[in-house]
Amino acid sequence: MKEKTQLLDEAAIARAIKRISHEIIERNKGTDDLILVGIKTRGLPLAKRIQKNIEQIENVTIETGELDISLYRDDLSNRETVNEATVNQRNIPQNIAGKNVILVDDVLYTGRTVRAAMDAIMDIGRPKIIQLAVLVDRGHRELPIRADYVGKNIPTSQDEVIKVQLEESDEVDQVSIYE
Repeated sequence: MKEKTQLLDEAAIARAIKRISHEIIERNKGTDDLILVGIKTRGLPLAKRIQKNIEQIENVTIETGELDISLYRDDLSNRETVNEATVNQRNIPQNIAGKNVILVDDVLYTGRTVRAAMDAIMDIGRPKIIQLAVLVDRGHRELPIRADYVGKNIPTSQDEVIKVQLEESDEVDQVSIYE
């Protein structure tokens, strides 16, 4: 695959995350009962960045956890998912019953990852509400799922791939499109 273009640089990613942080506070009328849950792998650093922004804005630390949804995937037998983790991990810091859970992921595509994450969350407890924050929404949904908070909508073809790189795991912040 060849890089077609860089869509977001470090500054654009920071602006998108800052905007999402403000929108989360506004839509939830503050920070009471909020829990951020990053979907492994790149959802966790994004959730931690949102947590840091909210802390700077509201002077409140929001509980943040990580969710590995691979055992909840409905496409585990698909050969393309072989490189995904096979151990389900939950590092959710407190009881989520009655809380406002914000799932955080890097790219929203078919919706299958989000469906799996919602199944995993419901196995842990019954939150008051589940909302979804994504850095990139690229379209092509297979399930009726939409993000509540979107950093950038990037319409793509089925042949294109969105690659999110974050400083925490990739030593650079950028979003690129490959074909």
